[in-house]
Amino acid sequence: MTIWAIADLHLSTVQPKPMDVFGDHWHNHAERIATAWRAQVAPDDLVLLAGDISWALKLPAALPDLHWIAALPGTKVMIRGNHDYWYPRKPAPLRKHLPESIIALGGDAVATHGVVVCGTRGWLTPDFVGFDPATDERIYRRELGMLDTALAHAHRLARGSQPIIALLHFPPFVNHYPTAFAQRLSAAGVAVCLYGHLHRREDWAAAVQGNVDGVRYQLTACDYLNFAPTLVRGGSQNSPSVLPLSTNPPCCAILSGRNSRLGYAKVGLLQHTRFSVYVASPAPA
Repeated sequence: MTIWAIADLHLSTVQPKPMDVFGDHWHNHAERIATAWRAQVAPDDLVLLAGDISWALKLPAALPDLHWIAALPGTKVMIRGNHDYWYPRKPAPLRKHLPESIIALGGDAVATHGVVVCGTRGWLTPDFVGFDPATDERIYRRELGMLDTALAHAHRLARGSQPIIALLHFPPFVNHYPTAFAQRLSAAGVAVCLYGHLHRREDWAAAVQGNVDGVRYQLTACDYLNFAPTLVRGGSQNSPSVLPLSTNPPCCAILSGRNSRLGYAKVGLLQHTRFSVYVASPAPA
């Protein structure tokens, strides 16, 4: 059993939205994701989706995209992203429409495949240069509250014996420094945080990855991953990109080495006065 992750699928079955307007590397991205997914993921694996699932505005238009995901191997756990307008803030009404292999989260948690997965979308924070208190403050406060609720639920399910994986769509760092989202993850003893949202090479180069304050961070935007799911736990122990999860991960753990499948470069290390940050070089398109 293996745990995988990929975010920002940006599917658009009902009203096609060609993604190659954002760069030639997006050409036929859905087909490429499906091909890599089927080659890597087994039926009993877990795949974690950190938001921006579908361009649809309403649930009926999103359902073909969800059925497309459901037809791929594995159990899938997802959160909403900033473009998932069809995905309600609280996912209970959504769940009755979902295919059996998909679990929707939003301010809550689920125990599956030997881990507890929790999550919420996240948002811009006051540290971000584009933060507008008039429009962003309310959403920011609400998302912090949803993360608190999700972490509390995760701890009830984990009972101190299962590692907790947190899904956020927005990265929980600004200029390499932890936001209130990251501070909550550390305080809660989360093992791994998976996030997406970043699509520019300069943002990939600055993305915080590896261990910070006891939490292992991974950027999982699909274009960063060259449109193939990335390992979170399991797989071949000969792969240097694979790190076992633990309920109390070591402070020095980082994602390192070269992943031949995804073309990752060696991670580099930046030193800051408050903590050390691991910054991954971008994968080639």
